[in-house]
Amino acid sequence: MGLLLGLLFLGHLTVVTYGHPILEAPESVTGPWKGDVNIPCTYGPLQGYTQVMVKWLVQRGWDPVTIFLRDSSGDHIQLAKYRGRLQVNHEVPGDVSLQLNTLEMDDRSHYTCEVTWQTPSGNQVVRDKIIDLRIQKVSVSKPTVTTGSGYGFTVPQGMRISLQCQAWGSPPISYVWYKEQTNNQEPIKVAVLSTLLFKHAMVADSGSYFCAAKGRVGSEQRSNIVKFVVKDSSKPLKTKTEAPTTMQSPLEGKGLPVFSIVLIISLCCIVVFIMAYVMVCRKTSQQEHVYEVARIHTRQARNSGENWRVAIFTSGCSSEEPSSQTPGNDYSDDTCLGQEYQIITQINSDYTHLLHTVSPDYELLATKDERVC
Repeated sequence: MGLLLGLLFLGHLTVVTYGHPILEAPESVTGPWKGDVNIPCTYGPLQGYTQVMVKWLVQRGWDPVTIFLRDSSGDHIQLAKYRGRLQVNHEVPGDVSLQLNTLEMDDRSHYTCEVTWQTPSGNQVVRDKIIDLRIQKVSVSKPTVTTGSGYGFTVPQGMRISLQCQAWGSPPISYVWYKEQTNNQEPIKVAVLSTLLFKHAMVADSGSYFCAAKGRVGSEQRSNIVKFVVKDSSKPLKTKTEAPTTMQSPLEGKGLPVFSIVLIISLCCIVVFIMAYVMVCRKTSQQEHVYEVARIHTRQARNSGENWRVAIFTSGCSSEEPSSQTPGNDYSDDTCLGQEYQIITQINSDYTHLLHTVSPDYELLATKDERVC
């Protein structure tokens, strides 16, 4: 009986000890001076366990000091020294690792990761891990050369451009710029700064350049050689990527919508139709005007003939009227009467010819005129 009670007690202790979430973290982490470091601290989430609080503490003297606190109200950085340099992961459940940027030598210390959970029974469980952070000075890396110009390393003459040299490592880092010479001569030192500036690039500045970086730890490192070319401004520069030249229609690439194109075509058709209609109407009006003029001229000719004949009868050589108006074959020796007869005969002949040319609607008027005469 006593043995059975002992086994039950040991089982209960095992559940209490290993049934809660377990923190996992390394014993020590090494970070670069003036660099960034991530201090891992993770646990496996368990069903029914809720994270209540996360703390990061740093050992100062004999007592640990809280530098970070996460609770229901949010994240809080307790020391001003770490503000802007410290972050704790919150995106992945169970990951509460500490990110510390721009390491200083006095950041070396023991850091404690502490997490508090609420159990399914309503109690709280606290677990912690201590990690030793070490800071070391890192030798400088191989530098890289960049330029902020969109032209790259080929620029037009007179342009302001700079070549930038950048390396990583423990500061301070010193930089030197060199320009290579021909005939295997030693490179010429042209600048002792990380940035090589050309206020007004000249054709003579063209050449092969490289930079060297050296830190407090390690040996000097050199960058790759870059070929810097300054083109004469009178010659056009070719960009790195030139699109092939293609023929485009007048409307292509202008972004006209289909509705606008249809509207333009419709307006053009309406204008053409209106112009054609105006031209046809104008031609018809001209034809009617010519016809009216012909009718008027015909009427004027007929009236002038009658007036002429009446004038002849009224303006003879003698004031006396002829005794008979009946035409006959009588001849007179009177000179005036012979002239009048010839003129009347000519007028009658012209009048008869005119009647044959006048349209039928004027024949009735001609007949009436003859009767009157």
